[in-house]
Amino acid sequence: MELIIGGAFQGKTEFAKENFGIEDDDIFVCKKDEAPDFSKKCIAHIERFSFWCVEHGYEPSEYFFEHTENTDEKIIISDDISCGVVPVNKTERAWREANGRLLIKLSKESEHVTRIFCGLSQRLK
Repeated sequence: MELIIGGAFQGKTEFAKENFGIEDDDIFVCKKDEAPDFSKKCIAHIERFSFWCVEHGYEPSEYFFEHTENTDEKIIISDDISCGVVPVNKTERAWREANGRLLIKLSKESEHVTRIFCGLSQRLK
């Protein structure tokens, strides 16, 4: 598994396409209001999946590994939602915390973790 993290609009998807040879058809983009489809090679906006889990009473780190096959071959892309002011809204706080737990689990299971900032890659693992 490859984990790519970074701020919004920093070039994470472009990095994945260039370095792993994936096309748009290989990418599933998570939505906050839809159940995920983890059958694609690349899962983008995993942080939105975390929100969906919080809204439906699931722990994202458990749900992901229970519902995903061939995790070794997956490329996971996540916006960093851990910085900034702590949300006042209870659901948004729970979302940030759940997403943090998911990213910890994903980083442990990933072969590589790459941070993208201003289109530049930094290998963390």
